[in-house]
Amino acid sequence: MYTHNANQLIMPDEFFLPFGGRLNPDNRWVIMSFLIPWAEVESDYIKRLGNPKEGSKAYPVRLALGSLIIKEKMGLSDEETVLAITENPYLQYFIGLHEFQMEAPFDSSSMTHFRKRFNADFINDINERIVQKQQATSSEKRSQNDPPDPDGGTPSSGGSSGTKGNQETKKYHQGKLLLDATCAPSDIAYPTDVGLLNKAREKLEKMIDTLHAPFIGKQRKPRTYRRRAKKQYLSLSKQRKPGKEKIQKAIHQQLGYVGRNLKHVMKLGKGRLHVLSNRQYRDLLVIQELYRQQKMMFETESMSMDDRIVSINQPHVRPIVRGKANARTEFGAKLSVSVIDGYAFLDILSWDSYHEGKRLQESVEKYKKRYGYYPEAILADTIYRTRENRAYCKRLGIRLSGPKLGRPSKDEQINAAQKQIERQDASERNAIEGKFGEGKRRYGLGLIQTRLRQTSETAISLSLILMNIGKILRDSFLAFLFVFYFFVPKRKNYAFNI
Repeated sequence: MYTHNANQLIMPDEFFLPFGGRLNPDNRWVIMSFLIPWAEVESDYIKRLGNPKEGSKAYPVRLALGSLIIKEKMGLSDEETVLAITENPYLQYFIGLHEFQMEAPFDSSSMTHFRKRFNADFINDINERIVQKQQATSSEKRSQNDPPDPDGGTPSSGGSSGTKGNQETKKYHQGKLLLDATCAPSDIAYPTDVGLLNKAREKLEKMIDTLHAPFIGKQRKPRTYRRRAKKQYLSLSKQRKPGKEKIQKAIHQQLGYVGRNLKHVMKLGKGRLHVLSNRQYRDLLVIQELYRQQKMMFETESMSMDDRIVSINQPHVRPIVRGKANARTEFGAKLSVSVIDGYAFLDILSWDSYHEGKRLQESVEKYKKRYGYYPEAILADTIYRTRENRAYCKRLGIRLSGPKLGRPSKDEQINAAQKQIERQDASERNAIEGKFGEGKRRYGLGLIQTRLRQTSETAISLSLILMNIGKILRDSFLAFLFVFYFFVPKRKNYAFNI
């Protein structure tokens, strides 16, 4: 059950502080509260609930979403987030409370439910609304500050730049689209075949103990050779650089133990698998697939497999080969991000590896849906410059960054101009690399610590919202400095007036 809150927007002066004073309206949390369209978020949230009159009473949208933003913004755990909200009146104002309270507004266990209710699509839609609102405000300010066009149009519409055909071309193609892909690593141990099989063996041994508990003293417990298996695993793991033959031997040994334990679980759990806990039953299903994959790779002497499991606790995580200097392979979700005027948008989120160059058209069509026109240019890496993408951009009249195919022109001036454009494109494309660095260093995109697939996608989407909110706050601060420096009267320093 959800109760509609008609007063989503609370002014700083309306927030009651029992110890006196009032909130500073220039505080970052106060400004951030005005950037998020809480009323629109609540209306969409109610539609997603189905029947809001059924079930137990739910927390307000602003409290739930605001708490998730605080967690990702400050890089805290669920428990520390609740403590920070309890101690800080600005955080309580941000989540929609009307007065400061000493007790925690909710339990830390509710944070998991908050993440489940806001999926990635919902968060991305909120991100679109925030950016559109800010871009509309910025365009209005520019139109008010721009001088009038002597030809009767506005400078942005190209009224004085040429013919009507040129105006239509400018309306059909506007802006630049920056494209790139990255990986958001999940918080898992570096996977090895021997390590995964050893962990599967340990989990199966606990399942055997659970299933055999009612038969203690009645029938003999199946032999698992757990001491021998553990000793063999430790003998390999303690070696600094074991050879290939030793690794293959250890994999063969652990495969034998896991296969034997699986047979024991199936025999003991025949008609009794409900004795296992939900987590144990889920792990059993994952281990069965893991054993099949590892056995097939061992028999075929292969090092890769489709949908390869690299974590039993997070079976949705996949290896993403990036070819970076510090980490050739990362384990997490692969993202295709587009940056437009400094704002980041999540175009594609996939746990399976994909060729980002083949998804360029999808990102361009999202740009068209978002703004109503195609970009003038696409600034992308070499992997995007396929012949198919070049033909697609040429058909739509979009310039794709990078050198053209074929021999260079014999005209040196044309070649020099083309190289200048390429250098300029490469310089502007650095902005998206900076966005990735900002998200991974400051907003948790460098290590996703949630465990479930849906909650991990929510955390990734929240990181992009925080990146855009951070840009808005920086732009507002720079605008304040500009006004202060150029329009505020400066005091004369009479000490230097000689």
